[in-house]
Amino acid sequence: MKIFFTLWHEAAVTSLGLFWMAFWAFGLGYLVSSMIQVFMTRKRMKQGMGETSVGSVTLGTFFGFISSSCSFAALSTTRSLFVKGAGLVPALAFMLASTNLVVELGIIIGVFLSWQFVAGEYIGGILLILIMWIVVRLTLPKGLESQAREHAREQTGDEEEDEEQDWRKLITSSEGWHRVAHRYVMEWDMVWKDVTIGFTVAGIISAFVPRAFFQVLFISSDVADPAFWQVLAQAVVGPIAAFFTFIGSMGNIPLAAVLFNNGVSFAGVMAFIFSDLVVFPILRIQARYYGWKMAMYLMAVLLFVLVSTSVILHYGFAAFDLLPGGAPARMISDRTFFAVDLTLALNLAFITLSVVFWGWKRLAGHAEMSHGSATIGDRILLGVSLAAYGWLVVGVFLPL
Repeated sequence: MKIFFTLWHEAAVTSLGLFWMAFWAFGLGYLVSSMIQVFMTRKRMKQGMGETSVGSVTLGTFFGFISSSCSFAALSTTRSLFVKGAGLVPALAFMLASTNLVVELGIIIGVFLSWQFVAGEYIGGILLILIMWIVVRLTLPKGLESQAREHAREQTGDEEEDEEQDWRKLITSSEGWHRVAHRYVMEWDMVWKDVTIGFTVAGIISAFVPRAFFQVLFISSDVADPAFWQVLAQAVVGPIAAFFTFIGSMGNIPLAAVLFNNGVSFAGVMAFIFSDLVVFPILRIQARYYGWKMAMYLMAVLLFVLVSTSVILHYGFAAFDLLPGGAPARMISDRTFFAVDLTLALNLAFITLSVVFWGWKRLAGHAEMSHGSATIGDRILLGVSLAAYGWLVVGVFLPL
């Protein structure tokens, strides 16, 4: 029983630590998303990213790179671009770039793994975008993009009248920033339950699930020179493992190191790292944004793309004899989450911003948008998220 309570405390601290590391990225992503929704007109968005072309995809990739963020925040900004008129492929290019062409992610990969994985992350980020473009062009069902855009506009309340607004006047006005505050709070309101459950599960997985489980999960992880079908199988298992063990793009790197140290191939580890956009909480949010039909389509596309990219990287590195050798693994719990560092400063800034925006929204008296009556699924999710808070609070104070 004592071991259980010790693991419970470790799980709770890990969940809160992972969220603490990611909070500023959430805030930055939702701030950018809110500003796009308020200040960017559909006309301007359609001019820059409305049509799928080399220029628009490059622009989406560049914007994603400079606004690198966590997967949840990237989803919000991607939806904002899509609602305002960006084409599906440029919007997805933004999403993939903002979650894979990430400087801080490369640093964490370098700490826990090796330079080959850092190179694989950035080269793979470009490959993900190129393969996604090809797959969407060949497979996108007729009418699905317009249906998803309409569904997203209904969810956000995006109005046609924004075409007549001058963003220069709006960005310097109190009313413009009132709208940003309103949207910012709405973004959090839409995902807080999924985020709570996701990070709670991440802590539980990291504390309670033994390394041996993942070693068994990845087929032929004990084979020194795996055959093609074994490499492919591990690349397929990577996103399956990530789907049920959501930890997020930053938090899953230590677990990826554990997988590699236990014999999982380069392709399998890269597929696991790339899988932050195909986990269950992300699927739920995509469905809320675009409807289940588009969410399932995006899930299928991203799965195919990340598995293909991982296998290509594996054999590309093998061709130049650059596949990494064994590396020592560090567990998530070995990390120092709370320290006086840049993360603390950024989090304090976005905590302050969030409080100010929440208070401003309340004082401004914006009418709440109605998304319809709560479904049974929503009620269940609320109950589970409240139970997660109970688990975290009790777990943190167990040593007392």
